[in-house]
Amino acid sequence: EIFKTLGEGCGTRCEFECYDVGHILTLAFYLREGVIRKPVFVQFVLGVLGGIDASPQSLMHMKATADRLLGENYRFSVLAAGRMQIALATLGAILGGNVRVGLEDSLLIGKEQLATSNAEQVRKIRRIVEELGYEVATPAEAREMLNLKGADKVNF
Repeated sequence: EIFKTLGEGCGTRCEFECYDVGHILTLAFYLREGVIRKPVFVQFVLGVLGGIDASPQSLMHMKATADRLLGENYRFSVLAAGRMQIALATLGAILGGNVRVGLEDSLLIGKEQLATSNAEQVRKIRRIVEELGYEVATPAEAREMLNLKGADKVNF
């Protein structure tokens, strides 16, 4: 009902947070059934109690599972809670994904060093991503990549 009302009815694009590979299997089921539109946006969430651990091996497993089950029908981002936030965001970028950082997920900017703000974490990952030779999308480019309708077309 949510997908029908918000997705079809309002043009809402959902982010699918996957805390473990079973969530990717459920997402693949919804795609096969035609319940959700492709491409889907998947947020791999690592390091949260009850989900997959925040390790490079687990991120690689999540990515390989999504590649196998979702094929070309998805884009992804990496959210790693705790001390692995920057390292796994970097690996996510190298794997072709998007990244998410912020104090909601980790209070750290470096080993045993508290971040002063979200902006500090964003500046750090931006610097890393750009030093790896990647470009950071503008808000307009991000909306286009994710097939979002834009702020001018929402009703609030």
